[in-house]
Amino acid sequence: MRLADLKQQVIEEAKPYFQRIDEVSESNTVKVLNAMRQLKVSDAHFKSSTGYAYGDISREKLEELYATIFKAERALVRTQFVSGTHALATVLFGILRPGDELVSLTGEPYDTMQTVIGHAHESKGSLKEFGVDYRELPLIDGKVDIDGISNVITAKTKVALIQRSRGYSMRDPLMIEDIEKICAAVKRVNPNCVTFIDNCYGEFVEVQEPIEVGADIIAGSLIKNIGGGLAPTGGYIVGRSDLVELASYRLTAPGMGDELGASLGDPRLLYQGLFLAPHVTAQALKGAVFAAGLFSRLGYNTHPLPTDKRGDIIQAIELKTPEKLIAFCRAIQKYSPVDSFAAPEPWDMPGYEDQVIMAAGTFVQGASIELSADGPLRPPYNVYLQGGLTFEHAMTAIMAAAEELEN
Repeated sequence: MRLADLKQQVIEEAKPYFQRIDEVSESNTVKVLNAMRQLKVSDAHFKSSTGYAYGDISREKLEELYATIFKAERALVRTQFVSGTHALATVLFGILRPGDELVSLTGEPYDTMQTVIGHAHESKGSLKEFGVDYRELPLIDGKVDIDGISNVITAKTKVALIQRSRGYSMRDPLMIEDIEKICAAVKRVNPNCVTFIDNCYGEFVEVQEPIEVGADIIAGSLIKNIGGGLAPTGGYIVGRSDLVELASYRLTAPGMGDELGASLGDPRLLYQGLFLAPHVTAQALKGAVFAAGLFSRLGYNTHPLPTDKRGDIIQAIELKTPEKLIAFCRAIQKYSPVDSFAAPEPWDMPGYEDQVIMAAGTFVQGASIELSADGPLRPPYNVYLQGGLTFEHAMTAIMAAAEELEN
């Protein structure tokens, strides 16, 4: 079957899954809209500030919005966060003290979090170097070992780290119902243990967020789902007020916390991006479903399958050879709106153990809510496709990657 014919067949088969995505997008759009109406967002909140920025109404209103949307007590939303990993590290260093214990309940963490923890090898400035103990609960067949939580969480455990997305693995991302079960299991063993969700790639994929089902604190990146493709940089932390406060002292300094921090650039982009985020997330999800359907029919192992429920926007495709991984990423780059003339090469990316190849012809550098594809050069040479501001762009680039591999 020609690829053009296969494309139409995949789109037709995907229609019921697209409808489900649209229903979630509508629900989340109404949620965001109602929060903006309730909190009386106005043009006055789009003004930038400088210096210490005491009483910055743009910053304060945006954080009030995030707290409302996520059903949290408090939020910290700042362009001063350089990445999602920075926001996550700020939470961990804010809460944990020497002698405390951190436990990962979703197996081995994502590569950049391993360097924050000091997991695989010594890394300067890591939690391990500061005297924080670390353990992890291995996954069973790609799923969290709910029964095993009682064996790894103890009275000593201060924070349980739960990674919602798959990272560079073929495990299932967590659904909201999974997060609810995990948090409940932790609290049964140690009610004082902080349940902390790495929420990257998961925002607005479902109609609820982790705080609503028992998580104490969550963090993520503004240049993923929640920024709607407009946020130029930044990260967020939302959750229990005392925990967000502790994190704020790590972002700035003890005694200063969230009272300072200028709204640099154009704050309007953070508000407008948040408003668009449910729709943009839906566009990315449709692209992922299309990629799963197309490459499954071409004989590749895809995870998740097009019929599966999704807990994040990432589509993993097992390509089996480094040559195919490189070719796939170059095809995505070639059909990007920015730097389409560039040819990605594997490189030693900071925070990763293996060389990584990354296609990211994005308007915002590294924004993975925009269409991008990347993967570590290690067997089985999986490519991780995510993002897409429009389904039409995602579909066009995915078709180009398929043509490249089939020729």
